[in-house]
Amino acid sequence: MSSDQATVDTPLSKLVGAKTAKALATHLDLHTAGDLLYHVPRRYDERGEHTDIRSLDVGEQATVLAQVQRTAVRPMRQRRGNLLEVTVGDGSGGALTLTFFGNQVWRERDLRPGRWGLFAGKVTEFRGRRQLNGPEYVLLGTGDEGEVAASEEVEEFAGALIPVYPAAAAVPTWVIARCVRVVLDTVDPPADPVPATVRTNRNLIGLGTALREIHRPSSKEALYRARRRLKWDEAFAVQLTLVQRKQQAADRPARPRPAVAGGLRDAFDARLPYQLTVGQRDVGIEIATDLATAHPMHRLLQGEVGSGKTVVALRAMLQVVDAGGQAALLAPTEVLAAQHHRGILDLLGPLGRAGELDAVEHATRVELVTGSLGAAARRRALGEVRSGAAGIVLGTHALLYEGVDFADLGLVVVDEQHRFGVEQRDALRAKAEQPPHVLVMTATPIPRTVAMTVYGDLEVSTLSQLPRGRSPIASHVVPAAEKPAFLDRAWRRLREEVTAGHQAYVVCPRIGDGPGSDEEAAQEDDTGRRPPLAVTEVAPLLAEGPLHGLRIGVLHGRLAADEKDAVMRSFAAGDLDVLVATTVVEVGVDVPNATVMIVLDADRFGVSQLHQLRGRVGRGAAPGLCLLVTEATEGTSARERLDAVGSTTDGFKLAELDLEQRREGDVLGATQSGRRSHLRLLSLLRDADLIRDARAEAIDLVEQDPELARHPALAASVAALVDADRAEYLEKG
Repeated sequence: MSSDQATVDTPLSKLVGAKTAKALATHLDLHTAGDLLYHVPRRYDERGEHTDIRSLDVGEQATVLAQVQRTAVRPMRQRRGNLLEVTVGDGSGGALTLTFFGNQVWRERDLRPGRWGLFAGKVTEFRGRRQLNGPEYVLLGTGDEGEVAASEEVEEFAGALIPVYPAAAAVPTWVIARCVRVVLDTVDPPADPVPATVRTNRNLIGLGTALREIHRPSSKEALYRARRRLKWDEAFAVQLTLVQRKQQAADRPARPRPAVAGGLRDAFDARLPYQLTVGQRDVGIEIATDLATAHPMHRLLQGEVGSGKTVVALRAMLQVVDAGGQAALLAPTEVLAAQHHRGILDLLGPLGRAGELDAVEHATRVELVTGSLGAAARRRALGEVRSGAAGIVLGTHALLYEGVDFADLGLVVVDEQHRFGVEQRDALRAKAEQPPHVLVMTATPIPRTVAMTVYGDLEVSTLSQLPRGRSPIASHVVPAAEKPAFLDRAWRRLREEVTAGHQAYVVCPRIGDGPGSDEEAAQEDDTGRRPPLAVTEVAPLLAEGPLHGLRIGVLHGRLAADEKDAVMRSFAAGDLDVLVATTVVEVGVDVPNATVMIVLDADRFGVSQLHQLRGRVGRGAAPGLCLLVTEATEGTSARERLDAVGSTTDGFKLAELDLEQRREGDVLGATQSGRRSHLRLLSLLRDADLIRDARAEAIDLVEQDPELARHPALAASVAALVDADRAEYLEKG
């Protein structure tokens, strides 16, 4: 194929050969020249600079730049033949053993002490030493006959910057580098979609130059400018999408739901047994003002675990009911939906019991709609919803089903929004005649740049105060592998709390016996680690061992809904001492008497998840204790993550740490939509200024050209970077 025909849309099979193209497609989801150009290096190594072997995690697929230190040949114990062990170092004191089985001693000729190379494989551990078994490798810069062929491509970078790509065992980084060179030499650079005025204003280099320098940087300064340009494209595409959607939402009509003096909301305020915090009052005013307008509210309410978001949401729901409408609260699990139902009925008292003897005048009804309702109960509940008698409707995704019809849906409250897909939220909104007001709640604190990017089309309200009566939570890491006695002490500590009249949670990452459990275990075994601990396996061991004699219950997602509800009711009533559970207790579960939580295999959970989990204790007068049990050793990233959780209860600090350690694509919705994303380089933490500048330019451009009709190349670029599914995800409402 001649170069004038090759474009970013050209299939890789026409550029790099069918076999290599198939490997790139199968293992890395790269299909076109453009896919490969945007598959940017994850880092750049320089010979003589170390890559810190000590920071490698077991199970990680790693590529390291290192120098051969020594080799050793010894006979294999289990079978005939010799084993070649090669020790390589990175100049920092870290060392890694390369192990070659099956009479590959001939490799010793190439792998001589002093040689530098790139070595790729899965990190394992044997007798306390990190190793790569049978790694792929390419040696740098000797010119020896018989040198690995791919070194020709890598050698041109020797002494400069060597790109290290996100790779796979079947497609190592040097193969990707070779393919990139072919594409760069063959494919015409794409037309630059960013308007020249924006490039000039923001001192951005051209797109073609950026794509070349990101892969084959001529200097560190050139690399910086290339990365900055490609980050800008990502930020600009997201901000253009959000600004457009915010403008479109502002233009839609909605039925105003103004506050009614002397209505249910005022009556509810009068019967509250405590005062609202200043934050709850201020946020309440913001929401009340939004609800009174003729355009749909799109507001995010964030607040720490226990900050009182539910009361704020309930006051908004009552305002809508006062104005003649209905409000629906969508919860991620039946356990949480049922708990919301009980909690809201308790808070409302006679205000929520319309038609009963003790109901006040103008009372409403509160209905629960879940998938486990019996036929008769479901018919009755749906009738109340359809007639409008139920002003407040609580439920899970069962609310979305056909046959659940509202008389006048005015407000949708989405609890723990990250648990829901776009289609589910849209299905609920579609049940309203006009676009309803939307309040999205999250107990996972959101850093400012994430709010500006991921939630850029929502107004954001934050509850930072905790209500009176909430107790402090102490968190400690329990290094079970290094100090087994600490784990014994953890179980004794739990028994002490139970003896003092309190209750406890034990959380495991897996359910255990049943459908899917074998696959779960096998998947974990593939990383070189043991399978994660499971509820159904841990509960009997505790009952027979360290927690013998205590009343132990089990809660997980495979239990039938009535079983789950029965277990939660028993625990809430104090009939159980210990609840062994999965993360089904992560959100919304409120048992004030629970004071201690032990999280087993805590390194298998994310930072925000651990923060959410520990929010289940310390909800009453007694202080809470959270013990994070792990076999992760000191110095590993997993252990550092747990140490950070143990060191602070500041959710915003932890959210930033979580963001640093997650793939940005996850934050920006790539996993939600299930589609490929070119959002690769943008860091919501480190690139706050660039994101802010991109938003300012996006606002200016959309004001002048709302549909980007005068900028068709830019519109196409935005569509490629932020496809329709992702735009819906970003809408968050």
